[in-house]
Amino acid sequence: MSAEAISESGARNEFWDGVRLSMPVVVASAPFALLFGAIAVDNGFSVLEAFLMSALIFGGASQMVGIELFGQHVAPWLIVLSIFAVNFRHVLYSAGIGRRIAHWPVLQQALGYFILTDPQYAVAEARAASGQSVGFVWYLGLGLPVYVFWVAESALGAVFGKLIPDTHALGIDFLLPIYFLGLVLGFRKRPLWLPVVAASAAASIIAYRTVGSPWHVSIGAIAGVLLAVILPPHHSGVGKRP
Repeated sequence: MSAEAISESGARNEFWDGVRLSMPVVVASAPFALLFGAIAVDNGFSVLEAFLMSALIFGGASQMVGIELFGQHVAPWLIVLSIFAVNFRHVLYSAGIGRRIAHWPVLQQALGYFILTDPQYAVAEARAASGQSVGFVWYLGLGLPVYVFWVAESALGAVFGKLIPDTHALGIDFLLPIYFLGLVLGFRKRPLWLPVVAASAAASIIAYRTVGSPWHVSIGAIAGVLLAVILPPHHSGVGKRP
């Protein structure tokens, strides 16, 4: 077998490994994509407009916030500010993932940032922490199915929105938080994990009760980051003899 064939086979395996890891996200996010499409149409969007919003913004929670505010005829600047508040965590994600993909060509980096989501960041960071490189082919396999299914399911929700049952009554809307909880627990062996998570959760809950949604998302993230900066770094080798 030639070196070129081996390289192609390795790239193919990397891609499908990423696809396999993306499937829990695809399943967990499906109810939200369908619900977004239905809500978009209920708020006056056409099926094409709902489809394009998912395809061009790919913002998940921020799309939900935008749709709800559009329906309430809120001032445009407040809609932009609210969406910024929801998506502010992606500034932190981009800063973190940037060091992992800095060796990619510029266009690949741009695509990588576009398909960056909460689970995409967590899984890529876990891979890097295990000593494996975050390659473009693997990263694309992880993110592309989530993007494609999100856009397609948004369109389906817009077309068949009236047939979609109440996800709250079925408990389907709890799938994604459970998945995120699993991702967070995957980092539990890292130094300062518990105090950072506790501070972030507490700040988010307090902000939700006082300031309200969607600001609690970014406030919780900022609280965790600030605590991680303030606390002294933990070194496992401190106090040990060489």
